[in-house]
Amino acid sequence: MLQRDLTGLPKAHLHLHFEEGIRQGTLDEFARELGRPTPRMSGFTTFIEFDHLAQGAAEVMRTPAHLQRMVHEIAEDAAAQGCVWIEPAVWLPLHRTHIGPDEETLEILVDAARQATEATGVGIGFLIASNRNDPPNKAIEQARIAARWAGRGVVAFGLHNDESRFPPEPFAGAFDVAREAGLILTPHGGELAGPDSVAACIDVLHADRIQHGIRASEDEALMERLRETGTCLDVCPTSNIVLKSVASFDVHPLPVLLAAGVPVSMNADNPVMFDCTILSEYELARDVLGVSDAQLATIATDSVRASGAPADLKQNALGKIAEWIKP
Repeated sequence: MLQRDLTGLPKAHLHLHFEEGIRQGTLDEFARELGRPTPRMSGFTTFIEFDHLAQGAAEVMRTPAHLQRMVHEIAEDAAAQGCVWIEPAVWLPLHRTHIGPDEETLEILVDAARQATEATGVGIGFLIASNRNDPPNKAIEQARIAARWAGRGVVAFGLHNDESRFPPEPFAGAFDVAREAGLILTPHGGELAGPDSVAACIDVLHADRIQHGIRASEDEALMERLRETGTCLDVCPTSNIVLKSVASFDVHPLPVLLAAGVPVSMNADNPVMFDCTILSEYELARDVLGVSDAQLATIATDSVRASGAPADLKQNALGKIAEWIKP
């Protein structure tokens, strides 16, 4: 059977950490400018070590020009892989030391995104992250920033880091702020903890999407709930294997979630750390996980529908997805 070109499938990238979306060559170059070794992005053995290395990437991002270049290159890479919309997640406090106050950093990113969209045609809306490792009042600070920028380049609010040690309940207030501003609510859940964590993201944080969410596959009633509510899971297969959330691709739950009718988007998560792209994740899903072209079109459709993209962009992309899957 002839396989369709996955580059030509319009898609949205909804689970992409901004700093780790950097090209390896650009990371090397930034480090050379500082006269220091390239930050290590691989070889981690625990989630805590992974998180520490991931934050280290920001140490070589020292100027507004660095951030502007990264936005443009992420958009260029997205366009080359068939993305029509991307939602890079940024935890603004990472850049306080070298760039400046949080909203100054965000202004740099949003301005760069407008220029990158003009140059590439890829729409960009930022996801403002909060950090479970910090006190809940810090998450409220980030939610208020996200709320002030809602409709001005920010479309979503998230909760990152280790859910197994930091459950969602203390962060409900931050998500109330974001919800009142009309932002998409996108906490991490169901990656390092089980289906109860996914349910808590819905019940406590009122999640619209859940980043990862794969452990929902262990609970049939929860999968039915996700199907009925249309709550999208932003799945990242390679990430799940590298971080040992899933033992092997042979038992990855993506096919189970699809069979249950759960809305799913496909994503690369931390590309420079996992040596993957959104296009390679679609290819992996088809070639390794046995996902059909029709299912991939459904994934792309769900990614666009669950995104913060403007209505006209969504309508255009959905029409092109329908054309892509035609016999």
